[in-house]
Amino acid sequence: METNIPQEGKVTTAIEERTAQIPSGCYLTAAMAAMGTSLILKCCKKNHAALFIGQWAAPLLIMGLYNKIVKIHGHDQVSGCQG
Repeated sequence: METNIPQEGKVTTAIEERTAQIPSGCYLTAAMAAMGTSLILKCCKKNHAALFIGQWAAPLLIMGLYNKIVKIHGHDQVSGCQG
C-alpha cells in the first residue's frame, strides 16, 4: 500500500541532520553578535560595513527557527529516527 507522506530528498535529510546538531541558542547568539558588531561599526562611522553585518541578524534568526522546526517536526518523526 502506497503512503501519501512526502519523503525528504537526500540533500534535505543531510542538511537537517547537520543543522539539528547545532543548539538553537547558537543562532540567537550569532544574531545578537551581528547586531552588536553592526552597532559598534556604526559608531565608528563605518556605515557600509555596519549595514552589511547588520543584515545578517534576520537570516540567522530564520535559520534558528528552521533548526527548531526541524528538531520538533522534521524528518525524524516520519522516518522513525531518534535524535
